[in-house]
Amino acid sequence: MDLFEKCIGFYDDPTVAQKYGYPTNPRTVMKMGMFPYFIPIEQAEGTEVVIHGRRLLMIGSNNYLGLTNHPKVKERAMEAIRKYGTSCTGSRFLNGTLQMHVDLEERLAAFVGQEAALVFSTGFQVNLGSIPALVDPGDILITDKEVHASIVDGVRQAKGQKGVQTRFFKHNEAADLESILKSCPDDAGKLVVVDGVYSMGGDIAPLPEIVPICKKYGARILCDDAHSLGVLGGGRGTATHFGLAPDVDLVMGTFSKSFASIGGFLAGRKEVIHWVQIFARPFIFSASLPPANVATVLACLDVMQEEPERVVRVNAVGERVRTELRAMGYNIAVSETPIIPIVIGDMMKTIQAWKILFDSGIYTNVALPPAVPPDMSLLRTSYMATHTDAQVDRILETFGKVKQLLAI
Repeated sequence: MDLFEKCIGFYDDPTVAQKYGYPTNPRTVMKMGMFPYFIPIEQAEGTEVVIHGRRLLMIGSNNYLGLTNHPKVKERAMEAIRKYGTSCTGSRFLNGTLQMHVDLEERLAAFVGQEAALVFSTGFQVNLGSIPALVDPGDILITDKEVHASIVDGVRQAKGQKGVQTRFFKHNEAADLESILKSCPDDAGKLVVVDGVYSMGGDIAPLPEIVPICKKYGARILCDDAHSLGVLGGGRGTATHFGLAPDVDLVMGTFSKSFASIGGFLAGRKEVIHWVQIFARPFIFSASLPPANVATVLACLDVMQEEPERVVRVNAVGERVRTELRAMGYNIAVSETPIIPIVIGDMMKTIQAWKILFDSGIYTNVALPPAVPPDMSLLRTSYMATHTDAQVDRILETFGKVKQLLAI
């Protein structure tokens, strides 16, 4: 059999797509002019983008604080390029550690209330590298069923390489977590991993319920704050939001959301961070985060502390949109943050809703099977501190139009 046969079939044959979990093949939707992915953006100005020469209002970005175009942030990135060039051309182990990497790690640790931090080149690498590094055969990994793909892959890596046991508890159900921990051997190492804010639903992990259970059964907890930083706890994340920063063992964060860059970090007690630094393969064997990206994050930390009103604003925008969409009758599930999923259900109707929005000058994201269950297709909208009241008015007005046109 030709290895590429499935690739060629997936492009044109719906039956091949269905075999791999897709209701139809992408080419069918492309021919209809309704393919909502891989659309090239010609220009980006925070809340607005230019696509095919048209200006659209962006409600599909994770740029929660609107810092990608902040003058101070851009200038610091350019200064770093002038001083260091565009790349470190090596791993952190060898020639790729700049003093600014160390400075950033110290700032991040203090920011989230931990002893030490370690910066990775991507957020995905943090979970892919840290989780397998922390566990050994006989240890048990326990995750919420809706954690991010990077956690899923980190768990798979640990299970495949080391034979680590894995368990999954019902989404945000602390009682189910406790029943699992109760069944675990006392002499097994246990790591519980949750998202602080769930990237698709916009809901928050109930840390006040989860943390005491972890302590009761001797489990450590890692909270993935990729979508919490800049949004919760005055921008410092989920643990701070709940007043539990000293009680969460590890905090993971990414720079591709509120920090206007790319990369990620893990923060915790110094001995644990040193262990991960030595044993996390994706960290060891990847080139270090480029100087401009490091400088961007440092500048964003400054702006977040100098302009705390941005965190207040992004949550106010999210609250207004949630309230008014619910009043229209939209199903937006359990969102508590500026991530607001609009569950439509039917796949084609969801794509139609996306197309009406796109043609009306509003860009958002679509989640379709197999990324979601067959009857849970949705529009994944997200909001920024820099969205104006007039822009929010336009967004809500357009969603009212979509609801009428499609009888959602």
